[in-house]
Amino acid sequence: MNRPRTRPGRRLLPLLVPLLLLAAACTGQPDDAAPDRDVVPVPGERWRPGPVTSWQWQLSGKLDTSVEAPVYDVDGFDTSREQVAALHKAGRRVICYLSTGAWEEFRPDAAEFPAELLGRGNGWDGERWLDIRRTAELEPLMAARLDMCRDKGFDAVEPDNMDGYANTTGFPLTAEDQLRYNRLIARLARDRGLAVGLKNDLDQVPQLVGDFDFAVNEQCAQYGECELLAPFTDAGKAVFHVEYELPASRFCDRTRKLGFASMQKKYDLGAWRKPC
Repeated sequence: MNRPRTRPGRRLLPLLVPLLLLAAACTGQPDDAAPDRDVVPVPGERWRPGPVTSWQWQLSGKLDTSVEAPVYDVDGFDTSREQVAALHKAGRRVICYLSTGAWEEFRPDAAEFPAELLGRGNGWDGERWLDIRRTAELEPLMAARLDMCRDKGFDAVEPDNMDGYANTTGFPLTAEDQLRYNRLIARLARDRGLAVGLKNDLDQVPQLVGDFDFAVNEQCAQYGECELLAPFTDAGKAVFHVEYELPASRFCDRTRKLGFASMQKKYDLGAWRKPC
């Protein structure tokens, strides 16, 4: 079942979002229908999205393939091979959303995770943090998920919950534990020909920018953190960014100058979007 999937790093989402903020308009006029040079496929090469690539992020509701965006980020389990192929036929690149740092009881492979790997809840019903120190058990489970993304034809993967060490997980995770695990996920993705994005985890951007092909961020403008993602754009890599509570008019000018692909979304991450 599709459902809200995103979480903003070290903070839990508020229960209510002010409706007036969602009604604000973006000051710039997007040109999502124009082809993006960073989206043109090169046979035999792993995709490396560059800056200023616009995107669509939909993790709930019926997938709307009519959105004029060159990059789609969609749920890896819920999206079929046929849907990925249809997006490719329309000239889109497609990112496979997976949770790699938390267990989800509603996934088809949930029973394969040993109970001792499961920690505290992460603020979402049916989800618990994983003990990322136990890579011997987690590596084959995550490898199988990435095999699924590859076999469905995805171009890239967005691994979520990659900052457990900065949360109350029930395990004594350290920054080094997180770096080791994040690099493992990045290697597994790249070994399968998939580009891989760093989700949030802003404090470790300097150490991880070389291991990841792009970044996905939530709410850096609201929390005054966007400059922490500059190492990605400085390296010629895309930053896919969303805000939920700020109207687009409050962040588009700023993040456009930083070279981000930014948009305003609602917390349920349905099809609605207001791109910069």
